[in-house]
Amino acid sequence: MLLRFRSPDGTFRLDVKPTDQFSSLQTKILDNLPKNVDPSSVTLSNKPSGGEVRRIDDLQGVTIETPGLRHGDILFLNYTQLASLSNGHAKADALISSSNRLNGVPVAASDPANVVLVPAQAHNGENVNPWESVKQSALDDELDKEDGKITRPFDQKMCRHGPKGMCDYCQPLEPYDAKYLEEKKVKHLSFHSYLRQINSATNKPELKSSYIPPLSEPYYRVKKNCPAGHPLWPDGICSKCQPSAITLKPQSFRMVDHVEFATPDLINSLLDFWRRSGSQRIGFLYGRYARYNEVPLGVKAVVEAIYEPPQVDESDGVTLLDWDNEAAVEQVARQCGLERVGVIFTDLIDAGTGDGKVICKRHIDSYFLSSLEIAFAARLQAQHQKPTKWSDTGAFGSNFVTCVLSGDEEGAIAVSAFQASNSAVEMIRAEIVEPSADPSVMLVQNEDEPDASHSRTRYIPEVFYRRINEYAASVQENAKPSFPVEYLLVTLTHGFPSQPKPLFTETRNGFPFANREIVGESQDVQSLAKKLGLSSKRRDQDTELAVLSDFHLLCFLHGMGVLSQDEENQLCRAAVSHDLADGLQALSTSGWATLVAILQESGERPPKRPHLSNSPSRGQEAQSSGDATSDPLAKRVKQISLR
Repeated sequence: MLLRFRSPDGTFRLDVKPTDQFSSLQTKILDNLPKNVDPSSVTLSNKPSGGEVRRIDDLQGVTIETPGLRHGDILFLNYTQLASLSNGHAKADALISSSNRLNGVPVAASDPANVVLVPAQAHNGENVNPWESVKQSALDDELDKEDGKITRPFDQKMCRHGPKGMCDYCQPLEPYDAKYLEEKKVKHLSFHSYLRQINSATNKPELKSSYIPPLSEPYYRVKKNCPAGHPLWPDGICSKCQPSAITLKPQSFRMVDHVEFATPDLINSLLDFWRRSGSQRIGFLYGRYARYNEVPLGVKAVVEAIYEPPQVDESDGVTLLDWDNEAAVEQVARQCGLERVGVIFTDLIDAGTGDGKVICKRHIDSYFLSSLEIAFAARLQAQHQKPTKWSDTGAFGSNFVTCVLSGDEEGAIAVSAFQASNSAVEMIRAEIVEPSADPSVMLVQNEDEPDASHSRTRYIPEVFYRRINEYAASVQENAKPSFPVEYLLVTLTHGFPSQPKPLFTETRNGFPFANREIVGESQDVQSLAKKLGLSSKRRDQDTELAVLSDFHLLCFLHGMGVLSQDEENQLCRAAVSHDLADGLQALSTSGWATLVAILQESGERPPKRPHLSNSPSRGQEAQSSGDATSDPLAKRVKQISLR
């Protein structure tokens, strides 16, 4: 008869006789299991969970027909996998005993040629799933504990019950209730509301079934290690490992609902560069994630600082350069309790009216985020994945946001916040799409590329998208060769707090920004001494405490390398807490005294020497001596004799 066996690594079948003993099946069972399975840990059960469990070693002399097994029955296997052997086991002979087994058969200790060496400490736990070992943020853990129900008051017109009763007109609503979101004009579900919606259909606690992660990230690439047994891609492919056709539709949820700038000075500082140079600018947003109560189970990104990396700025774009001190800036942000939450860039063209208005380039008839910018945002989101225990891979989407400073329909400068959809991130990662010269459409890659070696390693599945045609019907269109970028975009809201309480108070006239030498701003020792109010003769401690709350100043101090790690932690704590005791403690360290001594020794930069043409006395001397000061410098240098 035929018996089926299901294990954590797959299912297989064995042909057996009713009179066979279970001990004789152990060899056949181990042949279908991984090589590192501990033979003594193999157990059999009649149910996946909650059934009777027996070790095969304990079934010596028991035949298959004894428990009443029939043709086609299924048994469930469980076992423990051993850790791989290492060179650290020197005393191997001590592990040799008669309990060692080879393919399930006991081996005598006197037979060294057939003995399996088992480590002294075997791995006594099963393989840990990714969603079990991942560590979420504290905000996600807090939102997971809430049900997110939307409470409603007692309806005076419709409710007919007492104060302790409840009916359909006053009972709480689910956070994903479509009618409520439409009334509040919420375009996208929050991430945790979307999670409640799909988890209610995937996991039902009343059934007492095992947990299944409800989230799964899209995967549009050829799967590796296909179980079909054919050669790996690009030499072979089958229906199990090739990606399915992609049907694009607007994403119904967003990972972050709102972007809040701690103070308007953050935007003004970025706009100041454009006003002075006429070139565009890009910067990374540093802040934290917090609850957003305007949306059920909402999340907002609170921006506390903007750091501008090395870049080449032009009137129509920006080119990022190598960022050498990126790790140092990230360390200072962590010491201040911040993280990188997004990116912001300008796209401004002066209207030429003289009243400060700019040209409106982004509107409903053109585009809101170009295909090149969506590809840029998708790559950044792929680098900042969101860890979550609700995904089968331990990660889902990203909380990274993209903000644009551009002109609105009235000619004013406005902020817009976006995110690339999860499908856009995966399509960019799989090299399925590429930016187009037309900013409003995205191109689908062709499999036949001039570089044949690259085209053979990339599989392009079919891509479709749905739209409403002229007859108000939903139709499916082929995305090749291009499709609108709106299918890869998620819009966010933005704003400023009504009562700003920024983490860094020195934002209006703070320390010079990094990488702004092109507009005459530079970070050096002289500018630091001037900002701290230090000179060779006096020292104002009150001024030092006031200017410490500046993210750019903290980054520059970290780059100097004068303070130790503990002293930097104290300085960052004083900068964000605004506590006088923490500030005095940070200024009383030996490292700060060394820094003050260096700044007092260097002093402020002396004023520049006046030009010859601006000095009347020297100008008269030059004319009396017959020197032609109005001649170009190259001509005057050429006339000098070196003899």
